[in-house]
Amino acid sequence: MKTAIANEQLDAIIKKVEKSGLEAPKLIDDLKALRELAIKEQDPLVVKVLRLTYEFISENECFDVEAQYEEDEEGNEYPIEIEDKENLLYLLNLLKNADHKINREEIKDYRSSLKMELY
Repeated sequence: MKTAIANEQLDAIIKKVEKSGLEAPKLIDDLKALRELAIKEQDPLVVKVLRLTYEFISENECFDVEAQYEEDEEGNEYPIEIEDKENLLYLLNLLKNADHKINREEIKDYRSSLKMELY
């Protein structure tokens, strides 16, 4: 997120999720409001991943998205088992610095995984 207002809202969402997990009050509404700020910032990747995130949570009441992988010595990738709350927190923290090259790649991984799960 680029603006101070967006980062403040993102920090507030992160605190809610840290405290209450996916049961945080108005989590979906907060993510929708954050998406509106991302639209103003003109960051299509963040806009898309936020929409997919709240749609996924609404439909599944969880966030068991397999977007993080580890690699063994032979180069095979395996999804990392992460609980829903930590998975969502990881994504939200990536969004704090969404312009960073490595963060952007991971956000794209989340976008792809969310799209596969939803559609």
